Amino acid sequence: MRKLLVLAALAIAAAFTISAIGAGASGGGGTVGHVIVPHSDRFNPFAVTIHAGDKVKWVNHDTDDHTVVTDNAFDTAGHKGVNKRLTASGGALSLRFKHPGTFVYYCRFHARLDAKNQPVAPGPDGGIQASNGNFGTPMSGVITVLPK
Repeated sequence: MRKLLVLAALAIAAAFTISAIGAGASGGGGTVGHVIVPHSDRFNPFAVTIHAGDKVKWVNHDTDDHTVVTDNAFDTAGHKGVNKRLTASGGALSLRFKHPGTFVYYCRFHARLDAKNQPVAPGPDGGIQASNGNFGTPMSGVITVLPK
């Protein structure tokens, strides 16, 4: 009976972990990571965890164009040099990640990097300025790719 309870607890923990990483653990090549741009300047969710061979799809539900741009300094999961526009109201991008690593990305319209490749809130070159003069938080995200 004790072994059965331990196995049940482990099964529940495993199911919770798989749902917590938000992408399913297929490793089978389907689209398991989904990132949306809601009606605001952000990627939701900020972080997605998938397995090698899986695909992530970004969809823009905002009325403004956005982009998915690679931060090559931090990218270890491939797809260096990505600079794709997500057109307003439905623009989409899908990428399959073939090997483990991290894929750090941002929107070039709503974020920029300083000389040390650190994200900086947008200024006169982009972004939306609030009435208090603040340009807000850079629009960025990260995909973590685990081994199959």
